[in-house]
Amino acid sequence: MEYHPFKPLIDKNSEILILGTFPSIKSFENNFYYSHPRNQFFPLLADTFKEKRPKTIDEKINLLKKHKIALWDVVKGANRKNSLDSSLKDIELNDIASLLKKYPNIKLIAFTSKTAEKLFKKLNIKFPTAYLPSPSPAYAKMKYEDKLKEYFSIITSNINKGNL
Repeated sequence: MEYHPFKPLIDKNSEILILGTFPSIKSFENNFYYSHPRNQFFPLLADTFKEKRPKTIDEKINLLKKHKIALWDVVKGANRKNSLDSSLKDIELNDIASLLKKYPNIKLIAFTSKTAEKLFKKLNIKFPTAYLPSPSPAYAKMKYEDKLKEYFSIITSNINKGNL
């Protein structure tokens, strides 16, 4: 069984909680979220906000904090053969309800995978949610430009509605 190596990246100002499924093997190695070199998560966020693309962990954290975005994953622990969500077995879920109680400024939960969204639903937490296209290099069905449109639309529509 492998257990999640990172604490939630969140603070009292966070308004969007982005949940993935479980860190990739590369993220485990690099000790940070979305660390596969071809993962598009941070480029998508930077381009959504028309910011310089972050390279270092500190720059990534600063981008997240500036835009009131928190990161965590739905899965606390699992057995797996590789980084694909489909390889996760014997899954234990994180206590997301307690996190939301501790950080009441969260207004939206967004998922970066259908698996994360499906597993979250098992927790029976009533909360506004949205699906962001997977930034994984394994998700090649959608071009970067189309993913960016979705990220921009979901994030800015929630800002414009006053949800954030």
